Amino acid sequence: MKFRFLLWAMGLLMARASRNNPAFSQQLKDRDLVFQLQTLDGKVARHFIVKDMRVTSKSGKVADPAFAIAFKDAAYGYETLQARNKQLAFMQGIQDKAIQIKGNPALVIWFQGVMKYLKPKKK
Repeated sequence: MKFRFLLWAMGLLMARASRNNPAFSQQLKDRDLVFQLQTLDGKVARHFIVKDMRVTSKSGKVADPAFAIAFKDAAYGYETLQARNKQLAFMQGIQDKAIQIKGNPALVIWFQGVMKYLKPKKK
């Protein structure tokens, strides 16, 4: 349940950032794609649509995403996306085969780069 909520919240944060954060919007320039985050069994999935420098998200899987990141289960996905050092957590998960990437790996790197814009600003 926490993983499903986290994916929903990420969709909201990305939608807001695409409207209000010029640096985030710049990362979306010339990108029209759909990607998804899910569990390996596909029971929990959310896809994110990047179009016209905006991000929207919807529950469920899409037929042919540009890339998909599949976590071994919802608890592992939640832990990985909440990890302090996400890049290390992702690399470890890929090595352990707890995370599977389908599609274009360069876009996964792009996605990890744009995730830094979703962190709250420090005062």
